Amino acid sequence: MSAADRRHAEIIAATRKWLERAVIGLNLCPFAKSVHVKELVRYVVSQATTTDALLDDLERELKFLIETAPEDVDMTLLITPDVLTDFADFTDFLDLVEVVLRTHGLVGILQVASFHPDYVFADAEADDVANNTNRSPYPTLHLLREASLARATAAFPDASDIYLRNIATMRRLGIEGWRALDVDAPAKPKP
Repeated sequence: MSAADRRHAEIIAATRKWLERAVIGLNLCPFAKSVHVKELVRYVVSQATTTDALLDDLERELKFLIETAPEDVDMTLLITPDVLTDFADFTDFLDLVEVVLRTHGLVGILQVASFHPDYVFADAEADDVANNTNRSPYPTLHLLREASLARATAAFPDASDIYLRNIATMRRLGIEGWRALDVDAPAKPKP
């Protein structure tokens, strides 16, 4: 296995661990367990080092999701370890994501949720533990089908309260509890 393949495997393993321990383990997204257990989540590590290259990867993955049956792949986690590591750049890029969705006529068909190691909600302080609801080991774009989301929310009572419940979960867990989950990106080896 090449060094690049090992790195990609490590990035996917860290992302899977975050999904299992935080997203599913804390029930931050009650819809995630089902697609994870059924192995319907596609993990893609972008090799992009520029936003233009990442846009190409995003368009390719959106096309893949549209052309693939939901029974085979229901959602994609597009992980971007080498671009958009600065949260401000990441949030700026999300505006381009919306343009791509509109340009390809995918609004109402697919949507993109966002996760970042330094995620901060607009109305929160950077050290607010509630930000961890959207913190992932690497910058990640979650591509999902609107139809699947609609089915999942219809089956879940009070789906609109998930956000508030997640904040309460994070406040109960606290920063030490979050750290104990060990869901951050692995430390980079020193040269």
